[in-house]
Parts: sequence; C-alpha cells; structure tokens
Amino acid sequence: MKFYVVNGSPRKNRNTAQLLTKSLEGINDTIKVELPDEKIKVKFFNLYKLKYTGCRSCFACKRINGKHYGHCNIKDDLKPILKGLESADGVVLGSPIYLSDVTGQMRSFYERFIFPYLVYDREASSLASNMLPVGCIYTMNLTKQQYDESEVPMVLDLFENGIERIYGKPYSLKVFDTYQFKDYSKYKNEIFNPEHKIKRREEHFPIDLQNAYDLGRSLALDAMERKLNCNI
Repeated sequence: MKFYVVNGSPRKNRNTAQLLTKSLEGINDTIKVELPDEKIKVKFFNLYKLKYTGCRSCFACKRINGKHYGHCNIKDDLKPILKGLESADGVVLGSPIYLSDVTGQMRSFYERFIFPYLVYDREASSLASNMLPVGCIYTMNLTKQQYDESEVPMVLDLFENGIERIYGKPYSLKVFDTYQFKDYSKYKNEIFNPEHKIKRREEHFPIDLQNAYDLGRSLALDAMERKLNCNI
C-alpha cells in the first residue's frame, strides 16, 4: 500500500512535521498488524522545498475532450506528486495556521489537489478516480477558546468541504496553543507567556502526538477497507 504525507510548514522538524511523522507511525503500525504481508510505501514531502505554483487558470483540466481533462497540466515539482496521489491509498496533509488560514504553500497545493477533479455541474460531481482517505492536521498558536471565537473554524470548514466534495469527509486534528520559539527571550513577544508555553508543550503535546497517531490508525483502517471493497 502507498501513503503520502504532505508537510505545508516551512519548518521540517517542528510541531507540524512531528505530528505528521506520528500519524505515519500510526499508519505503518496498523498496516503491519492487520496486513503483515503487505508492503508499505511512504512518501513524505516538504512543500517548501518544492518549486510549484497554485492553479494558473489554464482550464486544461476542464476542456471537453481535452487530453488533460480531469488532470492538472502544469509541469513543475507538484505534477509527479499529484500523479502519484491518483493511485495512493491515503494522504495526510499538515499545515500551521498563518493569519487565520493554512500556509500559502499548502493553499497552492490544495488548489491543484482539488480543482482538476471538480466538475462545473449541478450535482457537484467529482472526477477523482481514486477516492483516497485524507487526513488534515493543523497547528496553531491560538488556544481552543480563542480558536472557537475566531474566524478560523469557518476557514478550515471551507478547506475541508473542498476535500469532502472530491474525496469524502477528511479525518481532522487541530492542535492548539503550540510552542513557537526555542527561546522566547530572543523575540519581541508581549502576548504569549513563555512559562505557559513550555508547560503546555510538556503536558499536552504528547497527547497531541497520540491523537496524530490515532488519526493515522483510522486513516489506515479506512484505506484497508476501501482496498478490500475494490477487490470484491
């Protein structure tokens, strides 16, 4: 089975990446237990290392009888990844929240992960031949209360609604009140309490990691069920 992990954070080894790695452990462990003879192939991508853009509005993916109908025709570092996702068994996306939304790199990826398969019809049809399970992991500095009182829930609902239209309802994990700096004294900061952030990191981030692991498990079980149904 083949799984993709897509890191939309500019930092390769911090909060978002650590959670994505933990979700990958959940996927691996679950497949090994449930299907011990199954070979597992995993691809982990850091979007900030790739050269690509968002949708360029060429509409090649919408052209009737066109050779690229239902597929993105932009030739850059994202093209082989999108091609691989068409035969993948699952994907986990991860992004920190910047200015109340996913990062720009994740948004550009999202446009090309969704739009080629979206049909301009009244039935909200999907051209995706591979209804792969999708997981979404978000990290943010907001507390849960601040999140609930902000516009971010609406923004992420719209993000996940696009995924649901094409692939089905995604698995979702939101991680709050994250630890931003290794040394808070080096940065201008009057709204975050360093002691609280350290304590939160020590006490709650292990729970967040477990939740990411559980998301990976759920996604793997879903992927196995879909694979089984396809073989019936």
